[in-house]
Amino acid sequence: MTLKTRLFVALWLAGMAGILSFLLVDLQALVAQMPLPAGVEVPQITPALKLLSLVQPTVLLSVAVLIGVRLASKVGLSAPVFEALVEGRESGAALKPQIIPALTGGLAGGLAIILIWFLWKPFLPPEFVAASTNLNKLLPLPTRLLYGGFTEELLLRWGLMTLLVWAAWRVFQKGRGKPQQIFFLIALVVSSVIFGLGHLPLAFALVRNASVALILYVIVANFVFGLIAGLLYWKKGLESAMLAHMVVHVLLLAMVYLGI
Repeated sequence: MTLKTRLFVALWLAGMAGILSFLLVDLQALVAQMPLPAGVEVPQITPALKLLSLVQPTVLLSVAVLIGVRLASKVGLSAPVFEALVEGRESGAALKPQIIPALTGGLAGGLAIILIWFLWKPFLPPEFVAASTNLNKLLPLPTRLLYGGFTEELLLRWGLMTLLVWAAWRVFQKGRGKPQQIFFLIALVVSSVIFGLGHLPLAFALVRNASVALILYVIVANFVFGLIAGLLYWKKGLESAMLAHMVVHVLLLAMVYLGI
């Protein structure tokens, strides 16, 4: 098995841990939070349906991991800890330079999201405020940490951001030399916007009519952290973005249970 194949397997398994963690979620209670048309009953969530819901994210994860494994090293992006593990090197040395930036970025991102929540809350639909609080309590910590920390970072940073940098480098530099910093900045912004847009379907499912304020809140809150995670990935490595994402979820869950 080649090093790239081993790296693919290691990252894919990490991402799958996040996807499989959704089996811990009470989907029946989750669906019950969503407003349904009059006369429509909450559908029964069977074990087979729960398993079926994992198919799409598994396909997307596989594509994203493959993209990163094939392209990241070409543009100077990396997953230092995972790479050290598959190469049989000491992973602690690869992780150490990422810890402080990750914790700092996670704290900054979490506090920024909390601040945005307080600023936007008076303008958000009351049903969304109530439903999002309930939703946060329904998502167990392992799901938050594994899906947010591993799966989403593999999808948005390792897969999408890497692809955007590589595409710009190939088109504008013909694949020669080091990619210009502007390519990373553009990829960082675009992937962060898509990260924000990707959270809209769930928000729409929690309200009957989504307001402009709600749409802007979801995009802005996630965009801000997307910038932080993308910067960490670019400058320190994928694992720093993963750890920062986990820190954000710990802060947000603490906020919910403290009733803030």
